Amino acid sequence: MLAAVKTSRIPIRVARQAVKVAGQRHVVVSAVRRRDIRGIQSAAQTERDTITRLLYSIGTKREVERHLRIFSSASHPTSPAKFAVIKVGGAVLGELDELALSLSFLYRVGLYPVILHGAGPQLNDIMEREGVVPDYIDGIRVTDAKTLQIARRVFHEENLKLVGALEKLGTRARPITSGVFTADYLDKEKYRLVGKITKVDKRPLEASIRAGALPILTSLAESPDGQILNVNADIAAGELAKELEPMKIVFLNDKGGLFHGVTGEKMDVINLDEDFDTLMKEPWVKYGTKLKLREFKELLDHLPRSSSVAVISASSLQKELFTDSGAGTLIRRGYKLFKHDNIEAIGADRFRQVVHDRDPEVLAGLQSVTGVLNDLKKTPYTIYGDDPLDVIAVVSHPEGETPVMTKLLASRSGVLNNVTDNVFNSIKKDHRKLFWTTHAEDENRAWHFERADGSFTRAGRSLFWYGVHDVAEVERIIKDFEAKGRIERSFLPVGPSAPPHRAAVAAAPAGAKAYSTLALRVPGSKRGYATSATDGPVSTEIKRVALIGARGYTGQALTSLLSSHPHIDLTHVSSRQLAGYPLTGYTKHSVDYTNLSHEDVEQLEKSGEVDAWIMALPNGVCKPYVDAVDRGSAERKGEKSVIVDLSADYRFEKGWTYGLPGEGPSA
Repeated sequence: MLAAVKTSRIPIRVARQAVKVAGQRHVVVSAVRRRDIRGIQSAAQTERDTITRLLYSIGTKREVERHLRIFSSASHPTSPAKFAVIKVGGAVLGELDELALSLSFLYRVGLYPVILHGAGPQLNDIMEREGVVPDYIDGIRVTDAKTLQIARRVFHEENLKLVGALEKLGTRARPITSGVFTADYLDKEKYRLVGKITKVDKRPLEASIRAGALPILTSLAESPDGQILNVNADIAAGELAKELEPMKIVFLNDKGGLFHGVTGEKMDVINLDEDFDTLMKEPWVKYGTKLKLREFKELLDHLPRSSSVAVISASSLQKELFTDSGAGTLIRRGYKLFKHDNIEAIGADRFRQVVHDRDPEVLAGLQSVTGVLNDLKKTPYTIYGDDPLDVIAVVSHPEGETPVMTKLLASRSGVLNNVTDNVFNSIKKDHRKLFWTTHAEDENRAWHFERADGSFTRAGRSLFWYGVHDVAEVERIIKDFEAKGRIERSFLPVGPSAPPHRAAVAAAPAGAKAYSTLALRVPGSKRGYATSATDGPVSTEIKRVALIGARGYTGQALTSLLSSHPHIDLTHVSSRQLAGYPLTGYTKHSVDYTNLSHEDVEQLEKSGEVDAWIMALPNGVCKPYVDAVDRGSAERKGEKSVIVDLSADYRFEKGWTYGLPGEGPSA
């Protein structure tokens, strides 16, 4: 959607760079300057903003920005190499363009990974051509002088190829082929010129990053007396990670993860504290797989618990790093989970501290720690969490009633390392159905929507549930919550009746129907708020439509539909992120994105410039715009406009019709 952006009306200075997002290539407009829209802005910042927007195509804006913020804050001028160590397998070097695109993407959002590559397949090919027979002992390549001579040449060639590919894309890169690893002989008699790393000098890497270049390393080491020694690239990457202590250690391979030996399915997450012993006993875990798991465990045992390993393909690197779901296999130390029916089992003081530090109600001054503890005593409950209390969840479950998760308190480490998912899955094993709440400002709100079967949002407060699919049962449970006060009333779809101008739309009679995109207008009411079925002829009068929230997938799909509708004219498209850019996919006439404020919406409604408003906004965001339309409508002369809300904000509101045309009986 952001590919090949151009305009004939506003001068743009562009430097196009090909980047890759979740396996799809985009031509990105970089260094954009719009004097009359955004003022003077640095080319680097504009490019970063543009590419950050592209990340939104692989995940929600909240999760992308959260991961980007966490990774950006990991490094400091005194320790600039804290983001990630990326080990590139020799097989991945065979897909050089794809690899360079993925690494350039990170560079352009201000992230500087340390990149170390192998070259095993390339080395084998050249040795075969030169008639050198490779020799292995215990899986380790025996390296004599001839083999080392070829290895040095191959490593240097592959290093320069990668540096050149990056520089071609405008990404600064620095080849570092010596001076980082010091090693002793692993076993000179047995393996010859093979090294065991004894020291890592990170200064060349940090100097490269401070100079604005990605450091590109080989795994060759030097002995104290200057002898070049061959070191396995995986082992070198591990030793490098132990020295740098990065947040992420990424192993790029051509398979894209680790796979279960029986089912053949990719393993999404491995929590070593819980899964390692069990996995090592599995009959299919042997040879290389067993060695890899041991190496990962030994590595992570030396690193902070915030560090994790990811095994992924180069094409899916962004999805792995910037989304909660990931794309490869995530390996982390984790902690064994617990569940207790009293706070004394985990320590009352520890529980109080977590509530004091993380509970949003307590932080906002709306509730005290003592109040939280008193609420716990009202019903039977279970506390779920992990040993360091990175995540704490409290589930209230009175006998014979629907369980409610009253608290879900996660630290930054708990979110980043997916401990929240582990705890939530533990809850799902115990409870077939569950309700819980969150606020619109919760930065992890997208996580809740992904795990819920249903939701209701009003005035920035969301109610979620899973395990209940019948609307009547949802209504019964909600009434029970209201009667017993188990969930704060402001989160529930109950309240005073709707204003008169939102009177209920009359139900269409059964039988054959003609469908219109216009809402029914009932005598005495100002507006109907949904697509409705009519029995009369369909109107052919051209109607002007404004689309709020046009950046997302739904907005783009609607743009295409409206472009082919013979009786609709799309006059306004609003997106804060894309303001000033031309709308793509609409062919009737040119439309530029704008960033409509609530005041703009009110004025457009008041002046009668819009016949229908489509709100393609996330849950919990729509209300201020609807209120603005209502204010403008009060002063509008003539026929009032129609609102179509695609979120769940008004699903249970009286006066709003929820559903699609054709639902219900028909002839």
